[in-house]
Amino acid sequence: MLETLLSTLLPNVDWIDLWQACHDTFSMLGWSLLFTLALGLPLGVLLFLTGKRQLLAQPTIYGLLSFVVNVLRSVPFVILLIVMIPLTTLITGTSFGVAGVVPPLVVGATPFFARLVETALREVDRGIIEATQAMGATTRQIVFGALLPEALPGILAAATVTAITLVSYSAMSGLVGGGGLGDLAVRNGYQRFQTDVMVVTVLLLLILVQALQMAGDRLVTHFSRK
Repeated sequence: MLETLLSTLLPNVDWIDLWQACHDTFSMLGWSLLFTLALGLPLGVLLFLTGKRQLLAQPTIYGLLSFVVNVLRSVPFVILLIVMIPLTTLITGTSFGVAGVVPPLVVGATPFFARLVETALREVDRGIIEATQAMGATTRQIVFGALLPEALPGILAAATVTAITLVSYSAMSGLVGGGGLGDLAVRNGYQRFQTDVMVVTVLLLLILVQALQMAGDRLVTHFSRK
């Protein structure tokens, strides 16, 4: 009965293709988010530490890092996808599918996340840093013992925003054959004028974004209480 109803309402939806598209989207999101957090967190910490009046204040290094971050953030993701095709092919052996999209996703999202991390660290009460310094703590101890724990709710909120941004980026990758729900929406929903496919893919992306936001809010609330 349910199968008949779905076939009537959504005649063009191939559920096997849809499942594969969901799997590809989760793969792109998972791998790109993992590498983005791994690269963006230390970059954000370095931006903070080398900033004006900070522990390792280095105007030249901060200016250079800030310039690179701003440049990468200003490039539209669709253009970044195309520009990075030679490098992506060199790294992964392909510029299509999940493997061909992860490098541009990481390059596009890492500067964004790093800036959010820097902002979260700037919101930490300076008195906490000064008190830790007064006790003779090293820079490493200050970062891992005071800065990161105090900024954790903000960093988790930044990770949530970044994950949602990666969902939208992964959907855009469908324009160049990146796979996932975006590719299905473009290839079937747009190019073949299959409105039902477009509606289903958009709904699934909305559900994914809502789920990520809810999970992120729960984590932020949990660690804010500690």
